[in-house]
Amino acid sequence: MAKNDLTTRNLMLDSLKQYAKNRLSHEFIREHDAKNEIPLDILKEMYDRDTLGVHLLLIPEEYNGLGGQTTEIYRVCEQLARIDLGIATGVFATFLGSDPINVGGTPEQKAKWFKKIADENKLVAYGATEADAGSDLVSLRTRAERVEKDGKIVGYKITGSKMWISNGGVADIYTVLALAPGGPSWFIVEKGTPGFTQDAHEDKHGIRLSNTAGLAFDEVYVPAENLIGLEEGKGFLQAQAVFGYTRLMVAAFGLGAGEEAVETALVYAQQRIQAGGPLAEKQGFMLKLITPHYVRFEAARAYIDWTAKQLEINNHGLATEGAIAKLYATESGNKAAEDAIQAMGGFGYTKEFAVEKIKRDVKITCIYEGTSEVLEMTIFRGRWQEHLKSRGQYYIKQAEEFEAIHAQNPNVGADSVALGFRALARVLEDCRAQKLTRHQYITFMLGDLISEAEVAAVFTRQCAEGKVTEGSRFDLATLSTMARVNARLSAFKIATDGMKLILGVGAASAQDLAASVNLIGIEEKMTGLITDEDAVSAKLRDTFKA
Repeated sequence: MAKNDLTTRNLMLDSLKQYAKNRLSHEFIREHDAKNEIPLDILKEMYDRDTLGVHLLLIPEEYNGLGGQTTEIYRVCEQLARIDLGIATGVFATFLGSDPINVGGTPEQKAKWFKKIADENKLVAYGATEADAGSDLVSLRTRAERVEKDGKIVGYKITGSKMWISNGGVADIYTVLALAPGGPSWFIVEKGTPGFTQDAHEDKHGIRLSNTAGLAFDEVYVPAENLIGLEEGKGFLQAQAVFGYTRLMVAAFGLGAGEEAVETALVYAQQRIQAGGPLAEKQGFMLKLITPHYVRFEAARAYIDWTAKQLEINNHGLATEGAIAKLYATESGNKAAEDAIQAMGGFGYTKEFAVEKIKRDVKITCIYEGTSEVLEMTIFRGRWQEHLKSRGQYYIKQAEEFEAIHAQNPNVGADSVALGFRALARVLEDCRAQKLTRHQYITFMLGDLISEAEVAAVFTRQCAEGKVTEGSRFDLATLSTMARVNARLSAFKIATDGMKLILGVGAASAQDLAASVNLIGIEEKMTGLITDEDAVSAKLRDTFKA
């Protein structure tokens, strides 16, 4: 695959859309959802090289794959989520399950297993989660005991259990995290290995077209060459190395599912006549249930794309950025799907329209690959260290950058971004001085405010630079209007929610705090907000006509 080739990406996405149109009708998806049944033949067909070969994206070209970069993979994840989030999860499980091999495998291991996955269309599963070790992998209890012969390690016997494993009951290859004598380590286990069994498929609230099952290991023997990297104790590092990447893919799920829900509701609203005109022409309907979500989608798209480009440079890492992308996009997608049901009234609550199912499906994106609360804590910890190291100047310096951007381009909301950064710096410093981070709830909420500020900054900067994010259907003028709306609302949220946290523990006077976060200055930037939102609504109606 040509790297960063937009034409190739668009052809791939078009093929995926056409396949879904031909093979994945709404009735087909509804039927399998009702049965809580994975369409395994469809998943296998999507893996077939002559059909789509969707799994080949994750496999380097030297191992018979397409060698897709992060941008290709997130764009495909977004499109898969628009089709069905359960099927998307089945594909993602192979991506995720292959990551330990990609990150930690020896050249020989990569050649063996990637070629097997590519050429034999193998489904893969990622076996990390346990009853007491979900996001907290330190609590790992699955053990891998060495098997020695003539003083040499020849294999391992794995004993323990895993739960909530996507593709758990249908995968051919499993990467399994277990505690070896040298520390947590990843092992490759093949289906059918003696002592290895899969539990029944879980009866889930959503993503019912994906298989989720527990795994059980009773002294399951694997040869020593199935220890990924051939060195014990690297498991946590190998898992952490890809958090930025894997969470970015789930962020794309939240974006794609949310978009599909809101666009379904908007098309319906253009046909639904109420009080003498289409619902979509009603300002209250649009500004409450539709327009704010698409503003956040475009902000999320800009941030996801920016993070993807950084990962293509740095390959691994960016755990904080990946957490920000996932928190912002999945929470936005989840709320948007809820409002899409409201927008369609009784129709939205029935299974006749897709929004009811999307709402059930998209909730999982706020849970798997790190719950929103785990992500809030991850974001807080990452940026709290930056605040401390810089003696409170981390966000002040970024505020100065956006003040300069505003001087050059006053039409993208950079002034509001700067105010938001200054308010955030003040809130963080007050939390430090008053030792408020001993309250866990405050650290969660600070993580959320940090994500608001940083997503708004990326969206605004891209508009200031004249960039239209790949995948967006809007022109630069419309995106700039969206960026202004988003920046204003983000700054207001940072100031008011930040004040709420500090005042909530009695750590300041309301008057002094309002002055320190410049609440009046932020409020003044609200001038023209409704006018801008109405302009965005008009563009949405033109773009998504019935």
